[in-house]
Amino acid sequence: MILMGRTLCLPSPATVQELFSVARDASIIPDISLDPVLTTFLSLDSSAALQHQYAFLQRSMSGEQQAAFGLNLTGELGGSSRVTCGGVGVVALALSVLFEQVAHQVRAQRSTEGDPSAQRSRAKRIFGISSSSRIGWIIHSYLRRVPGDANNQEKMAETTELHDNWLKLELIDHYERMTTKKRMGSESMQQWLAGAAFHLHMRIHQVRLNSVPLGSAESLRLSYKTAFGRLVQGYTAYLHRNIQETPGARKPRSRTAGGLGQTNTFSRTNMTCLPNHIFNDSLANISTETATPNSTADINRSCETDISSEDFGRNVSNRSDVVKRKTLNNMSGYSSDDGVQGLLVIEPCRNVSHKVQHHPCESPAIQQALVTRIMNAQDLERNRNFFQFAEKVLHSLLRQRDDFELKTN
Repeated sequence: MILMGRTLCLPSPATVQELFSVARDASIIPDISLDPVLTTFLSLDSSAALQHQYAFLQRSMSGEQQAAFGLNLTGELGGSSRVTCGGVGVVALALSVLFEQVAHQVRAQRSTEGDPSAQRSRAKRIFGISSSSRIGWIIHSYLRRVPGDANNQEKMAETTELHDNWLKLELIDHYERMTTKKRMGSESMQQWLAGAAFHLHMRIHQVRLNSVPLGSAESLRLSYKTAFGRLVQGYTAYLHRNIQETPGARKPRSRTAGGLGQTNTFSRTNMTCLPNHIFNDSLANISTETATPNSTADINRSCETDISSEDFGRNVSNRSDVVKRKTLNNMSGYSSDDGVQGLLVIEPCRNVSHKVQHHPCESPAIQQALVTRIMNAQDLERNRNFFQFAEKVLHSLLRQRDDFELKTN
């Protein structure tokens, strides 16, 4: 007798939840949300956030370390203890990065004494994206320049205009690759989102510097608001195409000379995508030397090479700085029954084997349900709000003029 009807091929909510939990525990659920460091410092709360970070770092140091911290910072700021607009937007973000870098160097000074290169190691990821990508490189380059240029309005305007143009062109190219050349992916979404958020606040700072008219920032905001909506639709379609699932199956137990066969209760995870670093890890160890991006470097789409298939930024010329992506094999148990393992694929290089059992015809519905669960897990509302704030908020951002002054305890 052949069973027919929709009931047979609709999975239970428990099955969907179990598979989502398998993926979550294996760390293969993508996260395309804006890094909280960006949303904190590119906001009206930037000055308070920077003051809090500076005070916290000082409290965590000994008296000798505090003295070295202040001396090194003064040197990085060209001998000044005051930074024009230091508590505002991209300048506050640049100082935040600098504080973390110098604090790390001061704490590591004894262990790395006599080995300057140990203190100049480049962060592999910044604000959730690869620093070896083209977008990551431009952001990193600008943040390095800001502390030394901030007190010279003309120089600051030139630096911001130069990097604004670079980032604008790269974001246009990146968007085209994602929407027309089938380069959509979680990593590329993160890169575009971080780049667009940073670029918008670079433009806002240019308005503060009287380099561009107010309408330029508002036009850019509206453009990114529209682009973000389209990219979310494209990313959802991308997940629909890529998420695949096959169920686990029972296998008859066989007796051996020693009794019942042993049961393997583990699932194997195979992935190469790296998780976002926490606040300190994303900012510390940023190089004081910026590599030049290689605009002609090929993108290697193999999962086991240095650059993942979703990292569409160009390689930097110094290959030792490139993120080393290695296959991670994590073991996690989900079933006590021996049997044939199923497979759950979220996107290329993000998959996990499992032993969740269900009827094979339920897989298509499970795949659709997992897309919904994954998209609901993203903080899309916060990302969307970043580009659709009210006009009065934009004017409040433009009126920010808080300087920052180094203080000793």
